[in-house]
Amino acid sequence: ETVGEVVFNTAMTGYQEILTDPSYKGQIVLMTSPQIGNYGVTPHDDESRRVWAEGYIVREASKRMSNWRGRQSFEEYLIHHNIVSIQGIDTRALTNHIREKGSQVGVISHVNLDGASLRGKAQASPSLVGRDLVAEVTCSSPYLWTQGTTSLRAETKKASSSEQMSRGFMFKVVVMDFGVKHNILRSLVDVGCQVHVVPASTSAEDIRHLEPDGLFLSNGPGDPEGVPYAVNTVKALLGWKPIFGICLGHQILGLALGLKTHKLPFGHHGANHPVMDLRTRKIEITSQNHNFAVGLPHEETKGAAWGVQRFDTKIGQMEVTHRSLNDGCCEGMVGLESPILSVQYHPEASPGPHDSSYLFQQFIDMMKGQKT
Repeated sequence: ETVGEVVFNTAMTGYQEILTDPSYKGQIVLMTSPQIGNYGVTPHDDESRRVWAEGYIVREASKRMSNWRGRQSFEEYLIHHNIVSIQGIDTRALTNHIREKGSQVGVISHVNLDGASLRGKAQASPSLVGRDLVAEVTCSSPYLWTQGTTSLRAETKKASSSEQMSRGFMFKVVVMDFGVKHNILRSLVDVGCQVHVVPASTSAEDIRHLEPDGLFLSNGPGDPEGVPYAVNTVKALLGWKPIFGICLGHQILGLALGLKTHKLPFGHHGANHPVMDLRTRKIEITSQNHNFAVGLPHEETKGAAWGVQRFDTKIGQMEVTHRSLNDGCCEGMVGLESPILSVQYHPEASPGPHDSSYLFQQFIDMMKGQKT
């Protein structure tokens, strides 16, 4: 039996990456694609050290896997990780219900078939609002990450220290781990970063002692207002070194800048979300997973202006760079007077397939500018 907030994801592939994304802590994931599991699973596609989703809902779980990389069937994987799941229900009807009523707490049970009892458990379960889920997914101690996507494609183990040195890292980056995905860390290595991952509770003073060239704020689960300690740390580091935030990192950065965040009716979850770069008017197909969004001064999310919008903060002007074509949400910001960059979506994922990978290079360019 399991309890969690039920959210739907519109991706047709990537079920293993979804299950192991720490951002899904506290949530039961409903897949809108009618069949899941046809290519099996492989350890190299895990995005973290374990499965974090509270439960899984599919219309049909494929009984056969067909992929040369597959090492385990989808069902075997769920059983191995003790993930309570259900299939054979009308997932489209459930998706429509969530779209109309918003995300709600649900229960999947294989031991209790009493509807009234299960509804009571769902109603008694705490909301995601205000909860600190980051403390449950962050690393327990600092570590150095050395693997890039090249070594992943070769399906090798983490790079040795000699391989690490041969890459010629240009910049030292501290990653605040709010629930970071492995492919974010690989993407930072790919563009020449020596990656030092630290727990979410790390103080601003301890981060300064590491003397990095830049600070990265990772993705993660839940409500950004539930981690005030992380907001205060980022607030203390604003304007010190270049900062790049993704997903929850984007929201925490927004709070540190003095903006507000709010819960979306059913969130953004999928690998096919269109986002416009307001500077170039180009559309990126993005991967997203978040229930909260950054609100901007003097605007309503729906029907927001599609021109360039700037706003003042204590460290100078910021500019909105990206918006969701689905609902107008702020999907990106950049500092005009301080080296700050953030996006709500996941540029390390490959739905476009690589529409958003340029953002990691922009982070590098910010650190280059700071050094010169």
